[in-house]
This record gives sequence, structure tokens and C-alpha cells, in this order.
Amino acid sequence: MTSTDVTNEAEDSGPGGYAAARLRLLTEGARSGPPRRAALAELTDAWLAGLFAAGAGGVKGVSLVAVGGYGRGELSPRSDLDLLLLHDGGDDTAVAALADRLWYPVWDLGLALDHSVRTPAQARKTAGEDLKVHLGLLDARHLAGDLGLTAALRTTVLADWRNQAPQRLPELRDLCADRAERQGELRFLLEPDLKEARGGLRDATALRAVAASWLADAPREGLADARRRLLDVRDALHLATGRATDRLALQEQDQVAAELGLLDADALLRQVYEAARVISYAGDVTWREVGRVLRARSVRPRLRTLLGGGKPVPERSPLAEGVVEQDGEVVLARTARPERDPVLPLRAAAAAAQAGLPLSLHAVRRLAATAGPLPTPWPAEAREQLVTLLGSGGPMVQVWEALEAEGLVTRLLPDWERVRCRPQRNAVHVWTVDRHLVETAVRASGFARRVHRPDLLLVAALLHDIGKGWPGDHSVAGETIARDVAARIGFDRADAAVLATLVRHHLLLVETATRRDLDDPATVRTVAEAVGTEGTLELLHALTEADALATGPAAWSSWRASLVADLVKRVSAVLAGDPPAEPEAGAPTAEQERLAVEAFRTGGPVLALRAQTEPPGGAAPRADPEPLGVELLLAVPDQPGVLPAVAGVLALHRLTVRTAELRSLPLPDGVDGSVLLLDWRVAAEYGSLPQATRLRADLVRALDGSLDTAARLAERDAAYPRRRGAAPPPPRVTVAPAASRLATVIEVRAQDAPGLLFRLGRALEGAGVRVRSAHVSTLGANAVDAFYVTGGEGAPLLGEEAAAVARELEELLRA
Repeated sequence: MTSTDVTNEAEDSGPGGYAAARLRLLTEGARSGPPRRAALAELTDAWLAGLFAAGAGGVKGVSLVAVGGYGRGELSPRSDLDLLLLHDGGDDTAVAALADRLWYPVWDLGLALDHSVRTPAQARKTAGEDLKVHLGLLDARHLAGDLGLTAALRTTVLADWRNQAPQRLPELRDLCADRAERQGELRFLLEPDLKEARGGLRDATALRAVAASWLADAPREGLADARRRLLDVRDALHLATGRATDRLALQEQDQVAAELGLLDADALLRQVYEAARVISYAGDVTWREVGRVLRARSVRPRLRTLLGGGKPVPERSPLAEGVVEQDGEVVLARTARPERDPVLPLRAAAAAAQAGLPLSLHAVRRLAATAGPLPTPWPAEAREQLVTLLGSGGPMVQVWEALEAEGLVTRLLPDWERVRCRPQRNAVHVWTVDRHLVETAVRASGFARRVHRPDLLLVAALLHDIGKGWPGDHSVAGETIARDVAARIGFDRADAAVLATLVRHHLLLVETATRRDLDDPATVRTVAEAVGTEGTLELLHALTEADALATGPAAWSSWRASLVADLVKRVSAVLAGDPPAEPEAGAPTAEQERLAVEAFRTGGPVLALRAQTEPPGGAAPRADPEPLGVELLLAVPDQPGVLPAVAGVLALHRLTVRTAELRSLPLPDGVDGSVLLLDWRVAAEYGSLPQATRLRADLVRALDGSLDTAARLAERDAAYPRRRGAAPPPPRVTVAPAASRLATVIEVRAQDAPGLLFRLGRALEGAGVRVRSAHVSTLGANAVDAFYVTGGEGAPLLGEEAAAVARELEELLRA
């Protein structure tokens, strides 16, 4: 059935015919995208025109006008109908009756309606007072009635917009900025709002309004296609959910991807991010041009007076060879010849970032169109300019995005294509892969003074996750890519090897520091063997911090920083020739001994809580001390179930465990038994410590069985509503090979949840193993816990025994 047939059916059959024709149109598998939106608008136009004709009777001086998205003919399946009933102010009673005959059939069909009834003067006045109304009227389209009335309003509204542009455009820019602040960047969000987020459909509409002002215009290449792609996704979202929503929620993404014929949800997000990047960049360029034009308008009259009426000549200040600054932007010098100077794109980009200025749209497009390819390997100047660009800090971001918008980044670094706009389905990450790499370079630039080879640090920062576009372990894939890229851009073989090592092991320090026992010599030796030299260790330390800071607030803390610093200090000593000392059971401190004696005397648990500000293990203190967590010292007569009991009570009091060490202290001569001493580091979930007396009272009840910790945790968990979302990956429990000679290391990766350590501790107790220490690391919703366990005699578990414990833990977590 053609759109004409559907329209005729709607006209012939009234509201029922419209509803049936609308449903048929939306369920046609062969039609989607712009054709379906246009057909839906045409169908709706015909129906509303019929309602208008039936209700208008002899009323004159009235017209029905579509505004906003409907005015543009962009009706998604669940879009609002934005309608204006325009009248000349003649017969108010007749107009009100006509409005009822129009609005009620729309409501009866369950369609969302945004409506108003105004005279042209009222519409113009309201537009002058409300920017959003003015924007909607810019897209006014006649549907029925007095065409002259609609045309006159369109002409007047457009003239007002152009005349008032110097005042209205800054207001529109602020409106866009406020919305971006509230909704975030569309191209980085896992559940983006396709309409409201920065780079979304509202920003695309704002760019149309700027163009209509004739004051400035957006770069048009790719803009219409980006807008179309977002509209297509919104259409599919409406059909998948049956709701008028613009939020692309996680649980809807697979269905929306299938509706669009895409491979999976990642392919969908990448398409959305690509479109948002185009719109965001167009917005940056456009608003910069608006600001330039408005500044020029405000200055020009004064300059003309000073120059006797002559036209002012813009100043051009040299920045680098072939690169100058003009009017707040970086442009190419008149003598520049990009076709003969393949280093010019990098030189211009580095100069712009160093100056904190944007690259002009004209300059970057000329570079993309005419600059020749760099030879392989790159000349030294090209490599130096890349390093200068990467070391420029925050201003590098807008310059990099300008290069990327015109395809220059993938021309310089072809491997970039696989990470461009690639989503990261991990709540810890706040950026896509490509932007995370850029952000890591920005963070690394702040550490350039603390390393001997800042060039290697900056390039490693840019490449450390480059393997995420390939299957398998991204660190392993990235090592090969980094080695190839390093050779291509002109690093010698030794430097290329260092870069490959940094990329291969960029997670080594933080994972080891948070998941392994740093007092175990095997831990330190393993890191030292992987790193190789003190120079590489220095670079890896800086890269680790830059990577974590660029990931998001949950990825780095004073506690993690102190653990990494402690590990680096120990590894540095080994690399300098000092072997790690074998751990010895040192004599208990005076406080530990006091607690042990008190526990023996009372026959129950005794504890002490205190905030910790000094880094562990003798690491260098921070210049700005802040609490690194809470130290919990606990002594209790040795008995089964201590680990799960303590973990459960801490969970009830909302204390997050970071590390847990357990040791047994013998009692005085002649007394059977021993006291178990626990030295734990915990963090208060909401910033305040529980009272030690309450903690001890609950621990006493947990140990004697009168406190049902499991039931209390389940009750608290049930009190919080669960949000639907993507199903987490299944838990995984493994035995780390050769991680320690003193114990067996069992590593648990699972979805974090209240009481997880309690459940794991209870399972380990049930398996008959003893826990020497636990190292807990939580990133977002993911927990990675490492347990150092031994058998009853204190020796590491045998291979099959360790594997059986791991299987038991995994079955528990999957249940």
C-alpha cells in the first residue's frame, strides 16, 4: 500500500481509519527511516486537515499549523503532535469550538498533544518571551485553513529571529550549555538521552536555528546524516518499547539494534556515538563562529571610527612554521603549502594546543584535503610534534577532536579506527575507548616532570588501550600494535620495546597492589621480572595513575595510590639489586598484644578502630594527607567461623573491606589454644565510622549464633528496588598459578553485592581451608577478591584440592 492509499483511507474513514492506517504504516517491515517519518506526517496531516474541514464550518481567518518536530515532518512512532490553532481574533467562540473538535479526537486516540490557540500577535509576543516557543515557530508548517495567515506568521517570526539574533543566539547557546550540564555527553553515556544530551536531537535543531539567523552556519558535511541516524534509533526505540521515550536504556538496546538490523547493542551505541560526535563538533564550531561574529559586530563601529571608515584588517600572529593565530583561532599562514609539508597537520595541531586555541574549520579541512602522507618511519619533527600535542594538557582535546572530525587521526594512526567511538560497558569508565585514551594523555601530561622520558609516557598513554578493538586480551593485542606504531612513528627498537612493555603491563601495578600480598616475595619478583628496568617502572607508575584518573572517580583513590606506591618502592629495590626479604611472623605490637590478652581474659572479641592517614608499608607520605580508610584491629579466641562473622557484621554496618590479614597468636605457656588476630583495612560507605561498642556487640552475637547475619543482609537487600539492566557476566573463580610459595591464591571475579565477602568467607570455612589474608578490589559493579589460603597444617593446597575449592566457590556465586 502506498502512502497515498494510506492517506486516502485515513481521510475516508475518520479517526478509526486514521488509527488503522497509522498502525499499518508503523508495522510495515519494508518502510523505515525518513520515508516512514514523512509518510506518518503526511498521514497525520490529511487526518487533521479532515478534522479541521469538518469542524471549521463557516469560520474564517483560522489556520491549523504544525510546529516543532511535527512542523519539520519528523514524526516518530510516539512523537507528540505540536499544533497551533492560529486565528485573526474574530469569533472567539467559534474558534474555541473548533479547537475542541480538533483536540479531543487526538486525545481519544491516546496521542500526546502539545497545543495552543493564539492570534499572530499573541504568537509573536509569546515567542519573544519564550525562546523554546520561538524555536518551534521557526519550523511552522501550514496544515489547513487560511494559508495567508500562516504565511504571514512564518514571515514575521523568521524576521524577528534574524533581527533579534545578537540577543537570542547567546540565550540559545546558554540553553544548550545548561542542558548539556544536566544530561551529559550523548557520545559517552551508556544509557543516553537521544534528544536532550549534548550532541543529540535538540542540539541538531539548535544548529538549524543558528543557520536560520543568517549570522553563522554549522559545518554541514555529515550533519544531516547524523541527525537522520539519531531519528532512526529513536523510531526503533519507540517501536521496541511502545512508549514515547528518548532514553536508550540498557535493557532496550539489543531489541533496538535488532530493529535496525545491527549486529548487537555495541554496534548500536557506536552508531549513536558517531552521530553525536558529528553534531557536537558542529556545535563547537558553530558557537565559536557565533561568538566571533558577535564580537566583531560589537568592535567594528569603534574601529571604523578610529580608522576613518576603513575596513579593519585582522591581525595574524605567527605560532609555528606555516601556522598563525587569527581572531582567536589557529589558521594556516598564507605561505603554507600542505601538499609539500606532510608534517604541517601535526605542527598546526601542536601549535594550537600549546596556545590553547582551536584549529579553524577551514584550516583543518584544507589540511585534510591537501596534506600529503608522512613517510614511514616518520621524520623526527613529526614525532616531536605529536609528543608536543599530547603533552599540551586539556587544550589538546578540542584540537584532537578537530583532527578526528576530518579523518586526520586515522590517517596518522590507522589503528585508531577500531577504538573510535567504541563503547565501554563498565560503569567505572566515563568515556568511550578513544576519548579515554586522549584523556589519559591529558592526565599523563601532568606527570611529565616526574619521569625521565615524558615522550614515552605520553605515547604509551595514547596507546595503552589500543588493543580493545581486537578480540582477546586487549593488553596482549595492544602490545603488538604499540610495537608497530612505535616503529612507524620513528622510535628506535629499544624505545619501541619499552612502549610495548608499558602497554602490555599497564594494569599490572594496580591489579597486583590491590589483589596480592605485597609482603610475599613472589609478588614483588613477578612484577620486577615483567617490568625489567627501573626506568620502565617509573614510566609504568605514572601511566598507572594517569590511566586510573582518566577512567573515572571510582578507579582511583588515596588508598589505591598508596598501595601502588608501596609496590613500586619494593619493586624498585629488587631492580636495584636488593632481593625481597622473606616474610617473618614479627612480634605483635603493644596494641595487638593488649588486644590479644584482653580477648583471652574475656573469652570474646576485642577490637579497636582508627582512621588511617599514613600510607602502608613505608610508602612515601602524601603532601595532602587524607584518610586512607579505617584500620580495624580485632582479637578473638580462635574458633571456626571468624572470617564470615566479621565480614558479615562489617557489611551490616556498611563498611567496605579493602584488605584483611589474619594471624594466630599463641597463648601464654601452659594455656591451650590461641588468639586469632585480624588486621583489616575498611572504608566507611557513607563517610562516618560506626561505634566500636556497637560493632563489638554485633560481632559477639554473630559468633554465638544469635545474630542471623545472612537473613539481615537479605532483608536489607530486599528493601532496595532492583533496577533492570544488562545481565552481568557470570562469576569466575580461578587458582592463580605460582602466585605465592606460602599459600594458594584463589581469585574471585563477580558482581559486587552487599555481603559478598561474608558469603565467600562462609564458603571457605565450609571447605575446611584457612584464610591467611584477603585482598579486595571493587571497581564499579565488579569485585575482584584474592584469598591467600592454606590447609589445616598451614601449607598451600594441593592442585586438585585448590581446584575443588575454586569450583565450590563458583557454584555458590552462580546459585
